[in-house]
Amino acid sequence: MSLTPPPCPVCFPQMSWHSQYRSSKFRHVFGKPASKENCYDSVPITHSVQDNHFCAVNPCFIAVVTECSCGGAFFVIPLNQTGKLDPHYPRVCGHGGNVLDIKWNPFNDFEIASCSEDTTIKIWDIPKQLLTKNLTACKKELMGHTRRVGLVEWHPTAANILFSSGYDFKVMVWNLDTKESVIMSPVRTITCHQGVILSMSFNTNGSLLATTCKDRKLRILDPRAGAVLQETSCTGHRANKVLFLGNLNKLLSTGTSQWNNRQLAVWDQDNLSQPLFEMDLDGSSGVLFPFYDADTNMLYVVGKVSLAWEGGGCLSPA
Repeated sequence: MSLTPPPCPVCFPQMSWHSQYRSSKFRHVFGKPASKENCYDSVPITHSVQDNHFCAVNPCFIAVVTECSCGGAFFVIPLNQTGKLDPHYPRVCGHGGNVLDIKWNPFNDFEIASCSEDTTIKIWDIPKQLLTKNLTACKKELMGHTRRVGLVEWHPTAANILFSSGYDFKVMVWNLDTKESVIMSPVRTITCHQGVILSMSFNTNGSLLATTCKDRKLRILDPRAGAVLQETSCTGHRANKVLFLGNLNKLLSTGTSQWNNRQLAVWDQDNLSQPLFEMDLDGSSGVLFPFYDADTNMLYVVGKVSLAWEGGGCLSPA
């Protein structure tokens, strides 16, 4: 097989040659697995069927929800403590049901919130020294939901303000800056949803809260007033997870198309009438989890491994 070289630009100045391949700075970028001693090995991760992260990381710790014979529990492991986990490593436990979500306080690296099927939210103080025994005494307990609590989210700019959503279709706003160890009622309850809330996301300054719901609607709320600012019915794109894209004034949602393909959609946060961009990824059934790095304008999407798409990818929305 012979290949004909492109025309010489000196001999044929009127002709120009263009490559048929589109260049990409990510074309030859591949992830390299870390060595075993730099991984967290033998961590018994929960087998819950809920579509949550079950993991939270801050500059000091990684927290992972685990299986527990009675009630719910999670590990808190220092970031530098890699390698095989001791089978008797102490847990943070105290819930009467499975733990469904955990989130670190952005203002305090040693405080974490957890929510559970037992309808409660608990706030935990993690000791600065390593845990030597199971931590069972929480700092605060929040009791207001009537059904299991699926999500918790800290306000990004207001300290000690926590949002929770439950299977009672309610979003509750909690003020933790009180002396009471048990808080029985939230400062505000948002009741605009007609189904289970699937995800929540704040914008950079915390003035807007985006939610997706099983009623197939994508909403943007005013978290202070609890009012719905915008709402759209996702018929062609059934949104599951939603994420604000930093200061780009855009939202990203992951879900499925009308043909049940896994799909990404980008929205203008000021106009949710229709998505700005949609992209089908594959035909797998697992939920796609988006993560956005505002410093590099990079979007990372993680899902179950499939033949068409190897579990994770990165896109640039800018």
